Amino acid sequence: MKFLRFIENNKIKTGYFDGEKVIELTDSMEEILKNWDNWKYMSKQVKMSYSLEDIQFAPPTTPSKIVCVGLNYKDHAEELNMELPYEPKIFLKPPNTVIPANATIGYPKMSNEVDYEAELAIVISKSGKNIEMEEAHEYIGGYTILNDVTARDLQRKDEQWTRAKSFDTFCPIGPFIETEMDPMNQAISLKLNGEIKQESNTSNMIFSPKELVEFISHIMTLNPGDIIATGTPAGVGEMNIGDEVEIAIEDIGYLKNKLL
Repeated sequence: MKFLRFIENNKIKTGYFDGEKVIELTDSMEEILKNWDNWKYMSKQVKMSYSLEDIQFAPPTTPSKIVCVGLNYKDHAEELNMELPYEPKIFLKPPNTVIPANATIGYPKMSNEVDYEAELAIVISKSGKNIEMEEAHEYIGGYTILNDVTARDLQRKDEQWTRAKSFDTFCPIGPFIETEMDPMNQAISLKLNGEIKQESNTSNMIFSPKELVEFISHIMTLNPGDIIATGTPAGVGEMNIGDEVEIAIEDIGYLKNKLL
């Protein structure tokens, strides 16, 4: 199912998209994802329904952290002429970077080169530490779309990536959390002003979502709502002020944002 958080009448609400309309639910996103196996068989407590045009998207989750994985697609490694990593290369984006679908990405004054990176993102459903790969599915509530916006000139300049990845608005996510999909067989693409720039499949990932949950949870505790961005495929490039970027993942949908 495609769950979402949205703003209606100045209130953040939770619901799911049935393909035609948004159905408002009484349960919070945290309750739904934590108890998904039980919830999907229960009678849903429905309040109201809306068309997508009637609502404003909110970020589908409020993460305490966004853990990102660099160089996790074989085609991206080949594009950069780099060897495949033997373990995941991770870094963090802070929560202040998160914005929803259709929100505006801000171009920072101290940068002259801002790039897009289309990514599949894991949404964590419950707290976990030292999770083994065989049980990782118990901690994955679903998947969403993420744009790992990067000030590439600052990334090259700094010895580490914090500044380049951490500007406000540099992590668009959403609009939906898909709870039932195969994360290792999803077409993923990105259009810039309608022109295809990235086009791949998640089957090209080097480390699977379950492997990433295991690896990261042995370093830090994962909390409900946390995001793991699984890396970007080949074709990363620059955005300019006024550009519209649209990321598509087969079973989730589209994430659109504009750079201003």
